[in-house]
Amino acid sequence: MSCKGRVGVLGASSIVGEYLLPLLVEEGWDVVAFSRREQNIKPSGNGLLTWQLLAQSGSTAIRDLHQKEKQITCWISLAPIAVLPEYFHLLLTYGARQIVAVSSTSRFTKKESSDRAEKKLAEKLAENEKNLSAWAKKEKLTFTILRPTLIYSPGRDKNVSVIAAFIRRFSFFCVFGEARGLRQPIYAQDVAFACVAALKAEQAANHCYNISGGETIDYREMVCRVFSALGRKPRFVVFPLWLFRLAIFILRIFPPFRHWSAAMAERMNQDLVFDHAEATRDLNFSPRNFQLKREDFS
Repeated sequence: MSCKGRVGVLGASSIVGEYLLPLLVEEGWDVVAFSRREQNIKPSGNGLLTWQLLAQSGSTAIRDLHQKEKQITCWISLAPIAVLPEYFHLLLTYGARQIVAVSSTSRFTKKESSDRAEKKLAEKLAENEKNLSAWAKKEKLTFTILRPTLIYSPGRDKNVSVIAAFIRRFSFFCVFGEARGLRQPIYAQDVAFACVAALKAEQAANHCYNISGGETIDYREMVCRVFSALGRKPRFVVFPLWLFRLAIFILRIFPPFRHWSAAMAERMNQDLVFDHAEATRDLNFSPRNFQLKREDFS
């Protein structure tokens, strides 16, 4: 059974949170936005939105800090699903009855990765989804897990924005092979729409959904659109894998590229496509096509 009224948001300062909070307020929800970083706490400019500093996970003070607060029965977690179990106690303290959590299709796409860290990430995503499901059933909560594909929000994400940063710095983009693997970039606001829909849809209770962008394009075309948004002519340099490994080793010196790996280059030629028909059926999910504008990167 879906609930309405007060909703808590974990990871509220994330790129999806930027769109989610105003959506919830617009619909009349009483929103409590949580963040672990004090610098992210914003003054409440609207009576329906309150920011609150999240107690450190594992803190014995959690109950003392929050037990006198009003109950928050509905929750949306935009935080990495790996850290969500650290706040199970907090959710119960607030009287949680429903949670919508964002995971990632990386649990599937990186399962066979040649990079050990990526493979471990996929295993952890699957494990933590299972942990959430088991905990929710044990505590008699309803849960919904959303698995977005490649999330973008120009200027803030670690996908499209990093590609743009590379192009700005070097005026070209390096690829491995033809780079024709299919992609479905999903706009951060569409993830936010799905979160709100899952909160309200009774049929979403205890279900997991893959959510992808409204357009399927190949990797090279995706990068071409970034070039176009930057007002530049596409220039690609094809690297063999050994040279890609060396280039990434050097690129990791620069903060925007620290999460890049050679496995990322290998996936440029792999199709990472997910059907979102179930989300369309249950959540009325209708994502937009992959469109970028010059002002997105100004």
